[in-house]
Amino acid sequence: MREIALDTQSATAVAIIEDGRVIARAHNDSGRHHAESITPLVREALQAAGLPAQLADAGIDRVLVGTGPAPFTGLRAGLVSARVLARVLARVAGVPAYGVSALDVIARQGLDLLPPDTRVYAIADARRRELYWGSYLAAGPDDVTLEGRLEVGDVASLLAAMRHAPGLVVAGAPIPAHSAPALARADLGPQIELDPAVMSRIVATRLTRGESDRLGTDPLYLRRPDIQGQPTARL
Repeated sequence: MREIALDTQSATAVAIIEDGRVIARAHNDSGRHHAESITPLVREALQAAGLPAQLADAGIDRVLVGTGPAPFTGLRAGLVSARVLARVLARVAGVPAYGVSALDVIARQGLDLLPPDTRVYAIADARRRELYWGSYLAAGPDDVTLEGRLEVGDVASLLAAMRHAPGLVVAGAPIPAHSAPALARADLGPQIELDPAVMSRIVATRLTRGESDRLGTDPLYLRRPDIQGQPTARL
């Protein structure tokens, strides 16, 4: 099984996974210009993996993409590109595209470093002095269960939820400066760099459980977009 995973929740990251093992990565730290970054990063990862430069010849079996939540432009770029990748591959071998929330990935990475019964609050910067967040528990060693729904709001709303159901905050990037002073008084867990390859574990588990309905590629914006546009990717 060979998969390509990409995420544009904050930076742009690409991973190629073969039978559960990462064989190549490519990464751009910029939080902007996602649409322009994706195609070069995919090609860079294919080259690093020693695979043909033409995606249709690279033996990809699945396309995995982060569905957010994230600001409109970067998230839309990632999802449009993933669908383009899947269409290119589908013409050859009917390759599917599966989506996973970036907060699911952040939560799973945090739980990998914590006792399995820990509740974690996965967070990401939503800009406007707000956070995206969700409360999670482990669902076995490779998946997570979201308690309630994903939220967007100021740090006070997150701290109120944590008073009701204590847990550890896990951030997929440095804690945003606008929320750092308040969160310094909270219980902090591991701070990790979001790894799109973790989607492979989550997708495999959900497919095994017959939960393909949890793997749609619809974007999780959580609020109305500020910018309209249609980024494209060419491969």
